[in-house]
Amino acid sequence: MIEKTVLDYLNSKLSVEAYMERPENAVLPFVLLEVTSGSSYEHISNATFAIQSYAGSLYKAAKLNDEVVKMMADIDDLTNVSKCSLNTFYNYTNTTTKEYRYQAVFDLVYMED
Repeated sequence: MIEKTVLDYLNSKLSVEAYMERPENAVLPFVLLEVTSGSSYEHISNATFAIQSYAGSLYKAAKLNDEVVKMMADIDDLTNVSKCSLNTFYNYTNTTTKEYRYQAVFDLVYMED
């Protein structure tokens, strides 16, 4: 499952914890990831990941986002991931909860397990 592959990879590389769903008592900073779309043809799959970087200030969220972008650039070193492209990143601060976050979107090509 590509979600577990990316989660394990980020947790082995980042300076903060990465999760697939927000823990009830999450402590800043942390990273959330989710697959927003995907497809598969003849055992070659594509997935689009949205990775949100949460932190206590806008600067810290941007800095964590930069760390995520740098780490994801090397995920294609894994044997089952053949390509990772940064689609976009942007300030994604939640104005309702006043939580600072950035979001980076990546397109991955991988072989199914």
